[in-house]
Amino acid sequence: MFAYIVRRLLYAIPILLGTTFILFVIFNIVPGDPALQLAGKHATVESLATIRAELGLDKPWYLQYFDLLKQLLSFDFGRSYATKMKITDMIREGAGTSFSLTFPVFIMSTIISLVIGVVIAIKRGSLVDKTIVTLSVAAQSVSILVYILAGQYVLAYQWGWFPISGFDPSWVDRWQYFMLPWLIYLCLAVAPELRFYRTIILDELYQDYVRTARSKGLGTKTIMLKHVLKNAMIPILTNLVISIPFLILGALLLESYFQIPGLGDLIIKAIANSDRPVIISVTVLGTAAYIVFNLLSDIMYALVDPRVQLK
Repeated sequence: MFAYIVRRLLYAIPILLGTTFILFVIFNIVPGDPALQLAGKHATVESLATIRAELGLDKPWYLQYFDLLKQLLSFDFGRSYATKMKITDMIREGAGTSFSLTFPVFIMSTIISLVIGVVIAIKRGSLVDKTIVTLSVAAQSVSILVYILAGQYVLAYQWGWFPISGFDPSWVDRWQYFMLPWLIYLCLAVAPELRFYRTIILDELYQDYVRTARSKGLGTKTIMLKHVLKNAMIPILTNLVISIPFLILGALLLESYFQIPGLGDLIIKAIANSDRPVIISVTVLGTAAYIVFNLLSDIMYALVDPRVQLK
């Protein structure tokens, strides 16, 4: 397993280099001068030259790319063009806020969708199964903007159940602003998740070992807990572990519409302001997180299923 992990980490190096190079090329061919953006409309030639020298924009492209790699390797991403703040601090604060928003919903949606998915898989073809699957498809067909605008207008504005938007940095008071985003996020997350779990549970229920267990007189509860869920653990783990990087990155539209200063809101503002260092830093970190958690899911396969060998 150690050799496998080392190989996978080595494979990640060209992926990260390719990601950084593509981003570097894109932002170097995109029109617009960062120095002019920082200096403002009334910039002089001297001030532009000074800013380009400070940012290293007067260097050849390959030296600029090498400087970018050094920044990423040292986790010193420089400063934002728009806010002048250190990008490392912005990412640290935004990641904590995003995770506090998305992680509770991740736990709740996993439990709810897994339980409901198991129940409707057992009752496949029944009225309960058909009703829940139909409602899930209908829920997935509605745009997230509809959920957000309807929630803000009806639940927050007309009924006054929740704040329309806002954020409190203290851990004690921020939760009142998270209640409505949590509710919307939960509605969006449960529908596809329970259909996914229903599918993998159904695949296991038609396996030979289930028929053998039933022929031995084992009850449905015993079969589900000791056999079906155990054998369905690999796709379940894959779905859960691969979702974690996206929890850290946050929910872009939810954070933007509810004015929650997480990484999702940071990315949207960076795109709107053409804040290149922020966009590149968050994208590369997201790629690295996806690679790491993808590797972690493979390692967990071998831990939950002895038949899996990592080579």
